[in-house]
Amino acid sequence: MNEVIAMHRRAPGFHPGLMTDMYHPDSAYVSWRTGHNGLTTFDLYTRTAPFGGAYLLVAGLEAALEFVQAFRYTPEELKFLANIRDYDAAFLDELANLRFTGEILALPEGSIVFPNEPIMRITAPFREALLIEAGLLQAINLSTLIATKASRIVYAAEQGRPRRVAEFAFRRAQEPLTVARASYIGGCASTSLLNAAYEFRLPATGTVPHALIELFSTEEEAFEAISAAYNRYTLLLDTYDPRNAIHTAIAVALRSQETLGHTLAAVRLDSGDLVADSNYIREQLDRAGLENVRILASGDLDEWKISELLQAGAAIDSFGVGTTLGSGAGSIEQGVSGT
Repeated sequence: MNEVIAMHRRAPGFHPGLMTDMYHPDSAYVSWRTGHNGLTTFDLYTRTAPFGGAYLLVAGLEAALEFVQAFRYTPEELKFLANIRDYDAAFLDELANLRFTGEILALPEGSIVFPNEPIMRITAPFREALLIEAGLLQAINLSTLIATKASRIVYAAEQGRPRRVAEFAFRRAQEPLTVARASYIGGCASTSLLNAAYEFRLPATGTVPHALIELFSTEEEAFEAISAAYNRYTLLLDTYDPRNAIHTAIAVALRSQETLGHTLAAVRLDSGDLVADSNYIREQLDRAGLENVRILASGDLDEWKISELLQAGAAIDSFGVGTTLGSGAGSIEQGVSGT
């Protein structure tokens, strides 16, 4: 027996035929009234690259094509259009049977593209091409923006040697599933969002929140509980004082390895002086024979901050990036726009 899970509030429905701006059906109506519906070619391209860069990384093609395949008007949607505009009934009859019959040429996802170079080319009768325009733009624009941002962050993290970047953007993402998928196309190694990992079969990773550490009377109790729960685990060091926490973490890790066979895989810093603290932590880990334990850094990072950290000699092995990746943000400090 299948269980149906329903939300207690009304979730917005997906209506492909209404995924347009108001002026698209209005313009289609003028086209219909005047008999202008010849074969038309639209190119999707950008005049500038985002983030002050020189390129874009293409993403969103799968969602764009799924939108085109699903594009149609239901009787309820046509009734809605009739209520908000005085369209001729014969025009609405045409919309009822409208399906895309044209041709779409596009660069594969993950391709590098430059300003003024077409990402996608649509050739179709005017009204068909016009009515799918906004949905295609929305699918490609956000995904390409996020994939480009991810690629820049991953490139910055790989100064000197490979370092993994995990996408931690769910709570700040413009559209979480799109962000997770596009970030993976852009080079991120994993996502923290389980829904995205499930839908797209992406690697899922995560550490622990400060709230879990604070749940216990002492940091040592928290670390012991975590190390006992998993055969490979990560400890968060900056809830209180990371330079004290690393000594507690080392003691717990050595005991857990000896008694349970459980391995400390990584430690995370989410705040503070990431350069000085990461180097201190690396030194303590190496002295304890824990050379294989990775140091993960997170906390309002982007490509510029990661570059600065590594250039300053931070001993960081991987990064978790959330807000700037999930929102496709530029940098106020660098005077760089995200668009």
